[in-house]
Amino acid sequence: MAEHTSSSITIEAAPAEVMEVIADFARYPDWTGEVKEADVLKTDERGRAEQVRLVMDAGAIKDDQTLAYTWTGDNEVSWTLVKSQMLRSLDGSYLLKPSGAGATEVTYLLTVDVKIPMLGMIKRKAEKVIIDRALAGLKKRVESGEPPVETPVETGEK
Repeated sequence: MAEHTSSSITIEAAPAEVMEVIADFARYPDWTGEVKEADVLKTDERGRAEQVRLVMDAGAIKDDQTLAYTWTGDNEVSWTLVKSQMLRSLDGSYLLKPSGAGATEVTYLLTVDVKIPMLGMIKRKAEKVIIDRALAGLKKRVESGEPPVETPVETGEK
């Protein structure tokens, strides 16, 4: 089994508010430093993203990837890699738990396997940087109170 990296943060908002931001892929370029484009390719019957194309730019690593999303109840979403130029696999999840009065503990779990050789220690450090930046960006975005963007869903594969 592949090793994973995880981290948690407390956000001063209800789980539903946090999940609304997580599900708002059109705004990812606003709060995640690495995501430059995000296009929802397919949605489920509730209108939640099932497949999303992300254009990433993390300095030395640039990638165009498609991820498949699975929504478990209202407080968990996980994803897995469908296709990528740079990655062999990518599995991740956000798990939200109510924490005190109106707060939410968000745990981000990530496992990445790149096509280029990389020491496990370096890979885990990169995963940790990705997770910490994403959680900090998510916290800032949720606590700013900005409303989500309403965007049309594209139909068909790219």
